Amino acid sequence: MAKGRAELMAFLDGLGIETQTVEHPPLFTVAESQDLRGELPGGHTKNLFLKDKKGAVFLVVAEEEAAIDMKTLHKRIGSARLSFGKPELLFELLGVVPGSVTPFAIINDEAGAVAVILDEPLLSHEQLNFHPLENTATTRIARADLLAFLKAAGHAPQVLAVSGEDA
Repeated sequence: MAKGRAELMAFLDGLGIETQTVEHPPLFTVAESQDLRGELPGGHTKNLFLKDKKGAVFLVVAEEEAAIDMKTLHKRIGSARLSFGKPELLFELLGVVPGSVTPFAIINDEAGAVAVILDEPLLSHEQLNFHPLENTATTRIARADLLAFLKAAGHAPQVLAVSGEDA
């Protein structure tokens, strides 16, 4: 059974990671998030759950406004051609549903099936905002603490320039 928000927060607490969480109505898109969030400080993101033609699965995390060319992304991350992963696979591997995709969901990938890719420009932000496994809240975490969380969850991320023309 997938870990939920309480287990995630307990895991973060166990690592000594401080976060701040803001409750809000369910959000499903970047546009909805932008309209509702007001002035939450820090970087805001989009999270792409992708599967390549050979079966490899990726979670690409980028700034919400990042331009990612899906036709060339596979070359940038060194995979076969990519498509969006099906909701059933998302739930099976990460324990979340569309609209709640977040790097925090890596806590549910105990088998290590999902490779995490962080878009390099995202890491220019000292603070980052993600859903805490559900889209009814946003949790802010320090950049260094996100990296520590991912490593502790067994998913040291690849940091690559996957957005923009120069990537």
